[in-house]
Amino acid sequence: MPFRMTELVGCEFPLFAFSHCRDVVAAVSRAGGFGVVGAVSSTPDQLEQELRWIDDHVDGKPYGVDVLIPEVQAVKMDITADQIIAQIPGMYRDFTRAILREAGIAEENAEPLGGKQRPNTSLGQELLEVAFNHPVRLIANALGTAPPEMIEAGKKRGIPVAALVGAKEHAMKQIAAGVDIIVAQGGEGGGHCGEVSTVVLIPEVLDAIEEAGADIPVLAAGGIMTGKQMAGMMAMGADGVWCGSVWLATSEAETTEVFREKMIAASSRDTIRSKHRTGKYSRQLRSEWHQKWEEAEIPALPMPLMMLLSEPTLRAIDKASVNGNRAAQELATYFVGQGVGMVKQQRGAGQVVQDFKEDFVRGFETLKQAIE
Repeated sequence: MPFRMTELVGCEFPLFAFSHCRDVVAAVSRAGGFGVVGAVSSTPDQLEQELRWIDDHVDGKPYGVDVLIPEVQAVKMDITADQIIAQIPGMYRDFTRAILREAGIAEENAEPLGGKQRPNTSLGQELLEVAFNHPVRLIANALGTAPPEMIEAGKKRGIPVAALVGAKEHAMKQIAAGVDIIVAQGGEGGGHCGEVSTVVLIPEVLDAIEEAGADIPVLAAGGIMTGKQMAGMMAMGADGVWCGSVWLATSEAETTEVFREKMIAASSRDTIRSKHRTGKYSRQLRSEWHQKWEEAEIPALPMPLMMLLSEPTLRAIDKASVNGNRAAQELATYFVGQGVGMVKQQRGAGQVVQDFKEDFVRGFETLKQAIE
């Protein structure tokens, strides 16, 4: 069955899988979906290694790259990581150290990663240049309006540029900027997200695009964990779906075994939109990490300061949790959407794609029967 998005990017089934794990990206693309690797945590050299690996393991199937080029930063990004880390107030460093001490985790393993290099959030353009040296079939901007340089580079190379939005007005800005694909992500989604629910956002964005006289495909995102949900979004007019959380419980995912077990045990009410990880609102699995910040009534630092402080701390927590530290297991968290309540077991990424396909067909058969 031909779909607009499959023709645009060359995949077989319009299920787009965002993941920070190259194994998930390759497995999804091999199974007929479209893997998109998140590059925000990579340096240019690291991304080059990741994309080389994907090229060697994707069996010639298409894949894409997602970068993070925020419109607004709290600090100037032409300075080094050491200089930015120096702007983190001492009380915040002391607070994270106290969290680790209480959990019995070595503090030296969680110091903000400094150095002369700029932080990853300022490397978007360099990451793009790395991506363009590989056979990528899509580039996505994860936060803010896609910059002109990205759009121009994509058009020059014949590579569609996608942008994530969480509100109708954001979609209009992206259309004006010239993007090729809109990923409309509802507030149920994991990671950075807005407040409007997916079931409201998708028709709102589709109507706005039509009223603007534009012809841009829309991928639905936010809380989508099954093929029937995918069928429902496409019945509304979406051209496919963009999913992230469903891959976090797969055997290939970058998540720890501890977190995957927490996902399986969680309900859809166990997530939280919090600034206490990146400095911008992002949905995560609620844990003792959030509770401690809330109880202390300490506001989050802006991006990228909060991210530079929290990420190494949370990595140290993850390592301790895997080693059996119960207090660390209570602190452990990660980005995940409200669809976490629908995760019942671990599966391989390829099996998730197959399950989506079969459930998608059942969803449309149900709709067909309802109108006959």
